[in-house]
Amino acid sequence: MPPADSFTHHPFDPIAPSDRGLRRPDVESPDDLVCFSHLRWGFAYQRPNHLMVRFAKRHRTFFVEEPQHDETVSEPEMSVRRLDCGVRVCVPRVPVGTEPAMFDRIMRQLVDRMWIDHAIQPRVLWFYTPMAMGCAAHLRAPVMVYDCMDELASFRNAPPEIVDRERLLFSRVDLVFTGGHSLYRAKRSKHRAVYPFPSSVDGSHFAQARNALPEPADHARLRRPRLGFYGVIDERMDMALLDAMAAARPEWEIVMVGPFAKIEPDDVPRRPNLHWLGAKEYAELPAYLAGWNVAMMPFALNESTRFISPTKTLEYLAAGKPVVSTPIGDVVRPYGIEGVVRIAHAGQFVSACEAALAEDAGARLALADSWVSRTSWDTTWKRMADLVDGVYLGRGGIRNETGIACSVI
Repeated sequence: MPPADSFTHHPFDPIAPSDRGLRRPDVESPDDLVCFSHLRWGFAYQRPNHLMVRFAKRHRTFFVEEPQHDETVSEPEMSVRRLDCGVRVCVPRVPVGTEPAMFDRIMRQLVDRMWIDHAIQPRVLWFYTPMAMGCAAHLRAPVMVYDCMDELASFRNAPPEIVDRERLLFSRVDLVFTGGHSLYRAKRSKHRAVYPFPSSVDGSHFAQARNALPEPADHARLRRPRLGFYGVIDERMDMALLDAMAAARPEWEIVMVGPFAKIEPDDVPRRPNLHWLGAKEYAELPAYLAGWNVAMMPFALNESTRFISPTKTLEYLAAGKPVVSTPIGDVVRPYGIEGVVRIAHAGQFVSACEAALAEDAGARLALADSWVSRTSWDTTWKRMADLVDGVYLGRGGIRNETGIACSVI
């Protein structure tokens, strides 16, 4: 077995698909967690990152991404890299030109080989994407979880088989978590154990933005007021709204921070006061937030935003910024109803931003603090982990002297 901190490559090896050899004979208790994700670990620091970092403190945690075309490989291989946080990021690399129709077979073979090479014995299999059923349907663990953070079937270019694979995933897992209450209502009839877990917040990280921070170089030159958004920029953005805002208020600097996904840079509106600054590291976000007068969520109202529960809502509030959002269901309720976020349709968005610029900061901060104090990623992870432990213990696990669950032999 390779050293824990090594960067290892698992070359393509056409082993016969079977469950043989996928157990760890030298360990009495299964103690690994394997997560299958549609999001890449380094794309944007989101829900999977927050949760897996915490799980990695008590489990060997493998984060398996979807296949990636790589011109440097001639045969499929799995690269496994252990990060400082303890998470092992597993990237399947396939030669350029490999047909997507081959991905399931290749992925299964690479995953099975990784299972053997790393002597994986999972306590938990954790899924973010139903598409992983194409390569992981034969795998088993004492606890299986589907953390449904988005309605992926409604996203642009969603594979047509995703609905059937989600049905199969529901039949296999013990627990279903949802990324918000709208998604909970959509999924609760599909499984016996569905729990809503709206995204949480690292309050102290974003509270840094309440203080003066050194301005990023691509930000310092901008005038004020500044109205900003950070996050993945894709079909969920209301591009017409952004264009209309920039045209109607040329004195406002509109700042868009984040990577493009499923759209091209040429597809976004261009105005002198509309700035597309690209992807930034999680650690950099407070410095951008600190320089904004209003934080925005200018989402389009379409199928891809019907069930979203934006993580950035609480992050913006922790930063002490006034927040304006289009009427996304999980933002309207509870934040809009409680008056902590201004809700406005596209036609009223500019006037809502004007009101946000003029509002009383003291009253806003007190209200924001009351919301941020109600949750954290630590508490959300703990509640999830308790449910996982409950399933595991109910299947014959016991607690040893350290309080860590272990299996009965």
